[in-house]
Amino acid sequence: MSAPSASKSYPGQVSEGLRRWRKGKSALVTFLCCICAVIVVTPLALVFGYLVFKGAGSLNWDFFTKLPAPVGEVGGGIVHAIVGSMILVTLAALIGVPVGVLGALYLTEYSGPRFASCVRLGADILNGVPSIVWGIVAYAILVLPHGSPFSVGHFSAIAGAIALAFIMIPLILRTTEEVLLLVPNGYREAALALGIARWKISARIVAKTALRGILTGVLLAVARVAGETAPLLFTALGNSGWSQSLKEPIAALPLQIFTYAISPYDDWHRQAWAAALVLLLFVLGLNVSLRFFTRERVSAQPKADSDKPTAADAVVATVATRGAAVQVQ
Repeated sequence: MSAPSASKSYPGQVSEGLRRWRKGKSALVTFLCCICAVIVVTPLALVFGYLVFKGAGSLNWDFFTKLPAPVGEVGGGIVHAIVGSMILVTLAALIGVPVGVLGALYLTEYSGPRFASCVRLGADILNGVPSIVWGIVAYAILVLPHGSPFSVGHFSAIAGAIALAFIMIPLILRTTEEVLLLVPNGYREAALALGIARWKISARIVAKTALRGILTGVLLAVARVAGETAPLLFTALGNSGWSQSLKEPIAALPLQIFTYAISPYDDWHRQAWAAALVLLLFVLGLNVSLRFFTRERVSAQPKADSDKPTAADAVVATVATRGAAVQVQ
């Protein structure tokens, strides 16, 4: 018998021309994806570079440790605004994160589909509401009325934090819900087969499995409210010095930037650029820190770690073991 010809094709064999065509399409799509990524990143790089160019020269020790200089004088700092922003964001997170995360857990684990659909639609609508509307709502509820049980009665840090929490809650709820829906139902079913309480399944298995995604959603909400100015104009108002109480007006970086930007003084304009750079670095630092602490731990023995069972695998294995024991009996 003669040897088969080299040009003869066999079932499943890909011709050289088709292989080159596939490689060409793959290279073209990869190139287009890289171009799109560059287009998306370029505006951010330009903004960051311009802020560094305009504001880096104004960053010094006095800028981070001193209060603003009297009107018309050169120098001073914005330490009160930095501390005020941290206080407002922390208070807003203490209010908004539990409500958003627990609300998402309820929607995914306990509520019916109709109720979850209505809440989901409402959260999506609220996510599209302009931030100034939230400021007006907080002003009408918390600042303007006197004698109301929900009213603070004046501009304050509490009112500003609640206004920011209004913005955070629907965003955290929707991002957390989407992450929780990605947890496989097998984890829940295995835990239920072991007789574990429903709330323990939600808290110790579902929430723990989706923890990284939940933290990412929380960070997204924090990064959004950290730069909000309009809600704080109606609630926190701003302060040229230290606030002695949470019931008093308080300074914040966005408010300080707004005040300096509309002023007629060149030195305040210079400090506004520096404050904007600090705000951007603050948000960037939050992102980098979260990515660092929630990254996958790379071990010196990757194969051994990959074979190491997770908590969910342990639950499934326990269910299988109990089932086998029942069959033997």
